[in-house]
Amino acid sequence: MQRLKKNDKVVVLAGKDKGRQAKLLAVYPQKAKVLVESVNVVKRHHKSRGQNDPSRIIEVAKPLAWSKVQLVCPHCHKPTRVGIRIDKTGLKGRFCKRCQQLIDNSGGK
Repeated sequence: MQRLKKNDKVVVLAGKDKGRQAKLLAVYPQKAKVLVESVNVVKRHHKSRGQNDPSRIIEVAKPLAWSKVQLVCPHCHKPTRVGIRIDKTGLKGRFCKRCQQLIDNSGGK
């Protein structure tokens, strides 16, 4: 089970956007990277591909290592580590290691 999921609220721990809180847009487990909304934005030069397509500079959000972000608990609203717990019915769920509250149930075994 993943400790970070899409639409989680996270805080950035390192880099130029340190301390910023934002929503996760995507998680890439094979690359150990996450895409965070308006964090790690870089500028790219887009070359003209024809007469009607002007060249321009666009801003693109790039993924960053998931070790650089930490989940913000929806209950205590503080950055926290995430644990995985199996309840009495056999469902797996993530929980906040700071306040011990259940974050969500995945429904899987």
